[in-house]
Amino acid sequence: MKLSVIIIARNEEAMIRDCLESVKWTDEIILVDTGSTDKTIEIAKKYKAEIIEVPLKKPDYASWRNKGLEVAKGDWIFYLDADERVTPGLRREIEGLMKKREGSAFAIPRRNFYLGKEVKYGGSWPDYVKRLFKKDKLKEWRGRLHEEPIYEGELSHLKESMLHLTHRDLSSMVEKTRQWSKIEADLLYQAHHPPVTWWRILRIMVGEFWKRAIRQQGWRDGTVGWIEIIFQMFSRFITYARLWERQQK
Repeated sequence: MKLSVIIIARNEEAMIRDCLESVKWTDEIILVDTGSTDKTIEIAKKYKAEIIEVPLKKPDYASWRNKGLEVAKGDWIFYLDADERVTPGLRREIEGLMKKREGSAFAIPRRNFYLGKEVKYGGSWPDYVKRLFKKDKLKEWRGRLHEEPIYEGELSHLKESMLHLTHRDLSSMVEKTRQWSKIEADLLYQAHHPPVTWWRILRIMVGEFWKRAIRQQGWRDGTVGWIEIIFQMFSRFITYARLWERQQK
């Protein structure tokens, strides 16, 4: 039984090497590159990764994941992002279940790191992501931004975690919000979201504060937790401000 790992990346020269190093034990590495202009592809080739270059016309994460699935030769498919790392424990668990040949789809827990510090609240723990599949059970991915896999069989949960080095600095956080908020606003507009008003924006931001700070107790992560709470409120504001702007046109 062979394992193919699929990684979607764009301008990740600072992160991709450690990501690839953590999965160099797999049988096949596929890098779906969405328009890198740095050394991402050059680094990936050193790990003998198969490079699939796709044009960045309109971000579509489901389409990119499906591109990797189309060319993967492994009996098992494992999806990994450039800011994620496979731990030795997770490797052993994956190899063990592949030998047993049991199950069809697996969710993997993540240990999340914001601004260099591990966080455990604010919706970050436990954080499971659906990433490991038997190839003949995985049919496709759907959804431009918050994509979901379509598969046959039951979903199982692994015990060992992967590392998720997200929100590494404020500049990248702002840039990600700039990109994703536009996509989210477009999707809301296409879904005929009700007109955005001042009270709707206020309600969205208060709701995000309640969710992150109170219900998920993000404040318990200290200063980093409060930065994340306020930043997520800001991100929601930008999305709905963009939607308002789109509705005016």
